[in-house]
Amino acid sequence: MHEIRHIIEVETESDRPRRFVFVLLENFTLLSFSSAVECLRIANRMSGKTLYEWSLIGEGGDSVTCSAGTSFNLDGDLGDLQRDDTIMICGGVQVQAATSKKLLAWLRREARKGLPVGGLCTAAFSLAKAGLLDGKRATIHWENADSFSEEFDEVELTKSVFVVDGNRMTTAGGTSSIDLMLKLVANDHGEELANAVADQLIYSSIRTDQDTQRLSVPTRIGVRHPKLSLVIQMMEKNIEEPISPSILAKDVGMSTRQLERLFRRYLNRSPKRYYMELRLQKARNLLMQTDMSVINVALACGFASPSHFSKCYRAHYDTTPYRERGSQATRLSI
Repeated sequence: MHEIRHIIEVETESDRPRRFVFVLLENFTLLSFSSAVECLRIANRMSGKTLYEWSLIGEGGDSVTCSAGTSFNLDGDLGDLQRDDTIMICGGVQVQAATSKKLLAWLRREARKGLPVGGLCTAAFSLAKAGLLDGKRATIHWENADSFSEEFDEVELTKSVFVVDGNRMTTAGGTSSIDLMLKLVANDHGEELANAVADQLIYSSIRTDQDTQRLSVPTRIGVRHPKLSLVIQMMEKNIEEPISPSILAKDVGMSTRQLERLFRRYLNRSPKRYYMELRLQKARNLLMQTDMSVINVALACGFASPSHFSKCYRAHYDTTPYRERGSQATRLSI
């Protein structure tokens, strides 16, 4: 069977392809990287022209391994780029350890040339660490949002799927790379080509920077009860200064007893227990992803004393915050 496809006519300001330089950090997320590259490849295919080129570089210039365990040969080390290149940093797990002093110095130097710089998945951390997101809007994978907010208060962190602020781009990870790249293709060569790329990807719902990355509360907990969802949203927004169950109940027009029954019925736990689990989850993220002291982590998660925090943490995770911090330091040093 012969392949049938239509060539999308595009107008280009220059015959020179736009070049993306993907900087692969150790343990980068394969999905975020491959999704971005595939958009460029398919744009070339659908237009019948080489609209885009790309190269893979990284520290050392030899090879790098993604978090799925697959190794990639690199085209080169962190060297001088051309003024019309676009940099895409590809992050993943343990992005803090992968963000070396050499990478930061290189990023700052290339950014001074005015190059567009993007961060895929967790790489917003690398951009922020280099000072490239100061005073700008950005996004990062929701699992890293707590630690990012604690460390970079000069960055306006959003929950968007992707953010483009001037010549800085960030994505939330996963398939959000597709949404960003489709926007760039549309900006460069029109909506028709971007839509054709999406069709080839079987990507039927293109998201914008107005879409948020996480599922709604009802979808996430598998319960569609408006008052329960509202209470959980209030809990998630008030981790550092927890709100008492009686006030939460009053704010949604219920009695404390009714709220208790609601949580027991749908979540099989009390409001107090659910709230505690949210706070401990944030605490674990901060312990694993930042160098904040245990005391500061406790305060950031609404615990008045380190001893109470340690007791609650041990009861839930079967280890102490200090041991959790120690095990994370060992992992990062390997």
